[in-house]
Amino acid sequence: MKRSSSVPSAGSSPAPAPPPSAHPGEPVLDLAVPVFNEETDLEPSVRRLHAHLRETFPYPFRITVADNASTDATPLIAARLARELPEVEWLRLAEKGRGRALRAAWSRSRAPVLAYLDVDLSTGLAALLPLVAPLLSGHSDLAIGTRLTAGSRVVRGPRREFVSRCYNVLLRCTLSVRFSDAQCGFKAVRRDAAERLLPLVRDTGWFFDTELLVVAERSGLRIHEVPVDWVDDPDSRVALLSTALADLRGVARVGWALARGTLPTDRRARRSRTPAVLTALAHLPLYAAVRPAAPAQTANSLALLTCWTLAQTTLGALPPPALAARLAVTAGALAVVRHTVPAAGLRAELAALAAAHLALVPGLLPLRRHRTESRTS
Repeated sequence: MKRSSSVPSAGSSPAPAPPPSAHPGEPVLDLAVPVFNEETDLEPSVRRLHAHLRETFPYPFRITVADNASTDATPLIAARLARELPEVEWLRLAEKGRGRALRAAWSRSRAPVLAYLDVDLSTGLAALLPLVAPLLSGHSDLAIGTRLTAGSRVVRGPRREFVSRCYNVLLRCTLSVRFSDAQCGFKAVRRDAAERLLPLVRDTGWFFDTELLVVAERSGLRIHEVPVDWVDDPDSRVALLSTALADLRGVARVGWALARGTLPTDRRARRSRTPAVLTALAHLPLYAAVRPAAPAQTANSLALLTCWTLAQTTLGALPPPALAARLAVTAGALAVVRHTVPAAGLRAELAALAAAHLALVPGLLPLRRHRTESRTS
């Protein structure tokens, strides 16, 4: 079946790179669409997506409808679409979970580039080729759509906007991530990177995206961001409260795993944490020097602000949100010590501060454990 080989103009999207080698009979791009009880949106969205790819994507592709335990007519519609459209396949899972659906769809594919988007097509499809192009060229390992940069155009309610921005600020403060938007349902990954990352990602639900990106960034993989046009789906079935609580549990679990060193870290990722590590190491002796002349909280603030200023001056890489997180957590640690052991001395305070820094600088103690991780894939 003939497919248009035309390439969008330079003003709308970049020219495609030469396709990476694919296994015989496999597409270059495998685009998963995870669904749960989407009998209304599934058919029009898949047909629109299929038509867009046939018209604009210059290489063989596949659309994989990953149905995670739907109880309505979604499986019947997906099976019919797979019969009628040659580039569409249907995958049925017995258990619910978007992360579980993506893992299953990506793990079975041999396509060089794996991607997914939400079935409501909230993200403008014009961003699809710019999303995939850096992976086809080998310039990047992952690519994500972002709604939180100047080049994005977003239409959504104030509550969802507030929740999204707070979540991404939380990630920057607690996990020191550098990507701007963890939750946009528009992502792609090279298959070789996915094979390396998927065994390390535990979540099977909505936190799957965030965990994948955190592990990728900590492993030294390159993440490309694409500003997108995004329109909120008023009929979204995402339960904000339960999803937010699950995300918070995921953040705590991943942060603890990083702090214990049970996830690999690349040497480049470690160097990016150098300002945080140096701030932690310098804070304790400076606090000990200031503490005899000032109350605990005052000494903590003065010592930490001094260390942060020096780190900014010499290294320029510790963001203000990271400082705010360190002030809050170290102050909380001191408050707990003073409340539980009123007569605690300087040693107890230093121990509490050290524990607080360990929670804020993932992997500080076990750096040697994964010394060779960056050499393996």
